Amino acid sequence: MTISTTRRTVLAGGALLLAASFAPAMAQEEKPTLRFSAVFSEQDIRADMMEMFAEEIADNFTFEGYYGGTLFRQGTELVALQRGNLEMGNVAPQDIATQIPEWSILTSAYLFRDAEHLKTFFNSDVGAEMKQMVEDQLGVHILGPTYFGTRQVGLKPEIRIETPADMEGIKLRMPGGDAWQFLGRALGANPTPMAYAEVYTGLQTGAIDGQDNPLPNVENMKFYEVMSQIVLTSHLVGYDLLVVSSDVWNEMSPEVQESFQAAADKAMDWSTAEHLKREEELAAFFEEQGLEIYKPDVDAFREYAQEMYLNSDLAENWPEGMLDRINAL
Repeated sequence: MTISTTRRTVLAGGALLLAASFAPAMAQEEKPTLRFSAVFSEQDIRADMMEMFAEEIADNFTFEGYYGGTLFRQGTELVALQRGNLEMGNVAPQDIATQIPEWSILTSAYLFRDAEHLKTFFNSDVGAEMKQMVEDQLGVHILGPTYFGTRQVGLKPEIRIETPADMEGIKLRMPGGDAWQFLGRALGANPTPMAYAEVYTGLQTGAIDGQDNPLPNVENMKFYEVMSQIVLTSHLVGYDLLVVSSDVWNEMSPEVQESFQAAADKAMDWSTAEHLKREEELAAFFEEQGLEIYKPDVDAFREYAQEMYLNSDLAENWPEGMLDRINAL
C-alpha cells in the first residue's frame, strides 16, 4: 500500500493536533468565573465555608474569593451585584433593608430565637416570600443565611451594664445604614458608624467605647485585646446572606441550580455548626484573657428594644402579620 503525503494533509494533521492539545484549556476557560466578595477575613470560619462551596461547584464554575473587603468595601457588595460588577457576595440584611424597607423586620432585635429558628424561617413559605421580594426588586438570588453567631456588646470602659439605661452615652460602633444605627439606639447606646476594619483602632484610641459582634468575630479581629468586658445581651442572631446575581442564577440549567444550592446548603450547615461550637468555647477563652463576661437583665433589653421597634417608622413598613408568622415558626 502506498501512502501519499501532501503539504495540505500535513498542515491539516498539524491543525488537528494543535486543536486537540488546546481542547482541555479551552474547556477550562469556558467555565464561568464567580467573583465572591465578603468583609470577613480569610481567618473567618465562613472563608472555610466558601472554600468548601468552591470545591463542590468546581466542575461547573471557577470560584474567586475576595475577603476582608479587598474587592468591595462593606456595604457596597449589593450595589456591585446589581450593576453586574460582581457575581456572588456575602450581603447583610441591613443593606437589603436600605433598598427594601419591608426587610427591616428581618434586622430587628430579638426577632430570631436562635440559629435553628433562623434556618427554619428561610426554608419556610414566609421566608420564600421575602426572598422572592429581593429577587424581583433587586435582581439578586438568595441561597440562604450564613449564621455567624449571636451578637453581644463588647466594651472598653469598665462600666457595669445591667439595663439599657446603663448604655446611655456609650459610643457603640455600628455599621453604617439606618437599620444598624437604629439597632444601636434600641440597645440604649449612642450608635457610631464605623467600618469593620477600623474597629480595633477605634477601640484602642477611644474613638468608640464599644462594638457589637458575635464572639467568633471578636476573636478573629482580636477586639478582645482592646476591651475590658463582654455583656451577653444576645440582642441579635447574627447572619448575612449568601447571594448570587439573578442573571448568573438564571443562566444555570435546573440541574446545575439544584447542585449549586445543595453545595451552598452543605457549606452553610457546616459553618453554622462550627460557629455554635466556637461560641461555647470562646467565653472561657476571653475570661482567660482577663475580660469580664456576664449576662445583664436580658428581659429588660428585650422589652426596651421591641418597644422601640414597634413604635418606630421602621415597623410601618413591615408586611402585615409578618411578625406573628415568624414568631409562630
